[in-house]
Amino acid sequence: MGVHVDSRPLLRRRAPAWVLGLVPLLLAVGVLGAFAALGGPGLGDRPGPAVEELSIERTVLEPGSIALTVRNDGPDTVTVAQAFVNDAYVDFDVAEREIARLRAQTVHIPYPWIEGEAYEVGLLTATGATFLHEIGAAVATPEADLGFFGLMALLGVYVGVIPVALGMLWLPFVRRIGATWIRVLLAATVGLLGFLAIDATLEALQIAGEGAQALGGAGLVALGALLAYLALAAVSARVESRRSRAEAAGASPQRLAALVALGIGLHNLGEGLAIGSAYATGALALGTFLVVGFAIHNTTEGLAIVAPLGRAGVRASVGRLIALGLLAGGPAVLGAWIGSAAFTPSLAALLLGVGVGAIAQVIVQIAPGLRNAAGRILDPAVAGGIAGGMLAMYATGLLVSA
Repeated sequence: MGVHVDSRPLLRRRAPAWVLGLVPLLLAVGVLGAFAALGGPGLGDRPGPAVEELSIERTVLEPGSIALTVRNDGPDTVTVAQAFVNDAYVDFDVAEREIARLRAQTVHIPYPWIEGEAYEVGLLTATGATFLHEIGAAVATPEADLGFFGLMALLGVYVGVIPVALGMLWLPFVRRIGATWIRVLLAATVGLLGFLAIDATLEALQIAGEGAQALGGAGLVALGALLAYLALAAVSARVESRRSRAEAAGASPQRLAALVALGIGLHNLGEGLAIGSAYATGALALGTFLVVGFAIHNTTEGLAIVAPLGRAGVRASVGRLIALGLLAGGPAVLGAWIGSAAFTPSLAALLLGVGVGAIAQVIVQIAPGLRNAAGRILDPAVAGGIAGGMLAMYATGLLVSA
């Protein structure tokens, strides 16, 4: 009987697998560190003029003062040399005139602006580059105190929590209709969510274009969407693995309703961001018509939440319904707080992207419930439901104007 001799190299026999995976990474870090320590030999200085980019992320108006938060969006250091308002050079104050790549500074400009007037504020760099920012109608930025945050919370309740709760009152109706109409309502939910996803994507891309491109720009929208989709897919797979085989045909109605509420909630978070940031800068007319418009627009979201519960005649407790309503509408309050106090285009783009990814995952979860007796998903009833949901969101969206 012969003796077996392990012919594998000594390192592979003794070193754990994680060490073998770590070695190339450590070598790469060492090489890059040495390259940086030597000053990048062989590269030399970049020829040509400096590439300067400034992104104006936030404007704060106080009596006799205009403050601009600017971020260096280019590869080179930017030196702020002068500031002007309506083509007239003015004094300004900034902590550091030289702004390094990706760093942000607040430029304070003493100026006796007049409420309701339009202004064009500009910054001139040391190389002569000019960056302009328009203020359509000057309005004092509200002070972020307890009363202001209370107002934002109330506004979020008006446009998020209350409309969703009213829409959930359709639950008794949903319980009494037949299976075909349940499929139509689920299809309408898919249409509603699809419209929200498209709307959020377009809005996110527009906001991302206004922010610092060096921080990701439109890529932040894709990043947020992918991370949200993958995270929800992982959680869904984890839950599915624990369910009994009897429920293997699809997600339980309770969990599906929670996923719909979550997707709608993340969309309302982005909606709250837009409301809060616009209100803080005086760019949004908060009249009764606007609040009513948001309420009607978001009421259809409550129907989308209760539609999965009616599929199996599920008896949902009052506490569960309240929790679903808060999950869907509550983020509007949080979004209004963030938008009014710490809004940046990059953050808004990322969060709106998260909402898009969550909505996409919810649509994937709903899809199995759309099958008819023959196993088909897209039949005339479902197609009509999807179209109806999208048209309803479009029609009610016309009532919301900013």
